[in-house]
Amino acid sequence: MEHSFTSTRDAVVVQTRQGKLRGFYYDDVFNFWGVRYARARRFRMPVPPESWEGVRTAMAYGHVSPLLEDPIPDFELTVPHRFWPEGEDCLNLNIATPTLDTNAKKPVMVWFHGGGFSDGSAIAHIAFEGDNMARNHDVVMVCVNHRLNAFGFLDLSMYGDEYKNSGNVGIADLVAALQWVQENIQAFGGDPNNVTIFGQSGGGGKVNALGQSPAADGLFQKAIVMSGVFDGGKMVEFPEADPKEVVQEILKELNLREDELDKLETVDFRLFIMAVNRMRRTFGKRGQVVSWGPHKNDWYLGDPLRDGFRDHFKTIPMMIGSTLGEFYNSETAKNKWKMTEAEQEQVVLNKYGEESGRKLLDMFRRAYPGKNVAYAAFLDNLVRPGTVKYARKKSEGNHAPIYVYLLASVYQFETGMPAWHNSDIPYVFGNAERIQYCCATKNWEALAELMPAAFSAFAHKGDPNLDGLPDWAPADNEKAPTMIFDETIEAKTDFDMEMLAFVDSLTPPVSFGIHEPKQDEEEGHQWTY
Repeated sequence: MEHSFTSTRDAVVVQTRQGKLRGFYYDDVFNFWGVRYARARRFRMPVPPESWEGVRTAMAYGHVSPLLEDPIPDFELTVPHRFWPEGEDCLNLNIATPTLDTNAKKPVMVWFHGGGFSDGSAIAHIAFEGDNMARNHDVVMVCVNHRLNAFGFLDLSMYGDEYKNSGNVGIADLVAALQWVQENIQAFGGDPNNVTIFGQSGGGGKVNALGQSPAADGLFQKAIVMSGVFDGGKMVEFPEADPKEVVQEILKELNLREDELDKLETVDFRLFIMAVNRMRRTFGKRGQVVSWGPHKNDWYLGDPLRDGFRDHFKTIPMMIGSTLGEFYNSETAKNKWKMTEAEQEQVVLNKYGEESGRKLLDMFRRAYPGKNVAYAAFLDNLVRPGTVKYARKKSEGNHAPIYVYLLASVYQFETGMPAWHNSDIPYVFGNAERIQYCCATKNWEALAELMPAAFSAFAHKGDPNLDGLPDWAPADNEKAPTMIFDETIEAKTDFDMEMLAFVDSLTPPVSFGIHEPKQDEEEGHQWTY
């Protein structure tokens, strides 16, 4: 197979508002990496980048946001990652585009990575590469890095107006990225008036945060949330530490007084991380949690399910979806592909008992006729119910359409894994052949073709319907038709809600997204996102 590659000093050069950028061309795609879209002092709102003379290279990924704990590479086949140098100068993005024609007006898809609001990066997944979507689906792909954890969401607002929005600067970075796109993406063949923002898990939460932030109005026209609504199941509620006490504890760890708060902006970021982690352990011992995420104020108007959708957000067409297993945890080492039906049933009966198990098996067979019934023991009752609730609520009043999907595949991997958190990303990005597990499921070629086609169709025209898919109707406030991507691709309406409510009634409260603070700065945790 022949490949095309161009990288010379006078080729693949684009004029942006700030100056000229040099990228490279590979197999029909122009790539620009590590493009600075803003600058920011610690805890402060981002500002536009400075201009420059000459040509600046954009052929290396930029720094990713500093992390509070080191990721531990482990079982990377399920979510293949790349880990990268960290630094506070992390406000950069990567672009893949099929053309540099300034009149092309290609749809623009801007990706926000997962990892909650604490971890991850724009290049953390191998599957985040945007070249296949650009090449095969005629869109401009943009992947964004921004400030995370305490660097992006530490609330210092009680210390003065200069810190009024410190608890939201990680989301303000995304607004700045979209403003950069608005001003510059035409030079990369994109249409600044046809921008779709999308993200998975925490990235979906970032999409929601932008929808609830007036500062982002007009910077995007469509939105996609993938496994990003956690509003099902019975969650353990952890008491939150008081924001001011959090700051005081960090200052204490650094031997600083409150009247020396300004020194918190300049202390070496590694020392700052150590102080933050010691603070988290202190509150953890008290049974309190310090979590990172946007803070409701007059800049960010709160979670849409809890605080209501803003009127402008209601006008934004959306797609929203989840996976069959999400945070799947197998409780059997036996290969489910080789089980007899009686053995499949026994997996469910062992978990839920004879009476409840039999009732659940009947519900599962109605919802998923012909599917291995062992998977009734591993259903997601956290994200899928929240996704349907979200779709119904956002569609109230006949506002912009919202389309629901579910990846329900089962992979011939390990003992047979149902689609898990992140497993839809390689398909959506058109990168299934890059990720080994994707080929370990039936009908994977159709999924690899139709899922990126549907998502890019939505970016093109605000509607994911296309040849090869059943009719895909949007949700309304009473029902949520769902496109099920599986061995057979079909559309069903609220086919599993009664079953998931029953699972919820059988499930004890769970702790999600909170892990115990480590006792050693050298320790970390496995990334499952």
